[in-house]
Amino acid sequence: MKVEYGAREDIFVWMNLVDEVRDNFPGLETEEAMENHTGLVCRLMRERRALCVKMDDSIVGVLLFSTRRNAINFLAVAPTYRRMGIATALVKKAISLLDPNRKISVTTFRANDPKGAAPRAFYSRLGFTPGELTAEFNYPLQVFVRPPEKQR
Repeated sequence: MKVEYGAREDIFVWMNLVDEVRDNFPGLETEEAMENHTGLVCRLMRERRALCVKMDDSIVGVLLFSTRRNAINFLAVAPTYRRMGIATALVKKAISLLDPNRKISVTTFRANDPKGAAPRAFYSRLGFTPGELTAEFNYPLQVFVRPPEKQR
């Protein structure tokens, strides 16, 4: 499995995956939101802050990250390709591209959210711990934090 940077020519298959899983992402409910997300993905592709895994002419996993915030902003894997190590490979690649001397953050679901069990367990396995409670797009979420290398 190869993690690579997303490229402009990937946008159609990238957004097919996002459309398939959009119910799991607050803020992607409308067509306008999806158009805005498409623009964001294109910008991050140009900036080399968009990673993906391709299989069989499809993109089966995607990740967006911020070097300024030292954060993972978006992670999705196609339902039929889950539990194959794709998310782990994407996150490990992102971690390698982020600043190891700063904490790395990701926002996910809160503990009492039915959507939260799998992503919370996943991030915990990768060394992230629960942080502050927050909300995005009026949806209650929680920040998970991975401490800097020197503190682990």
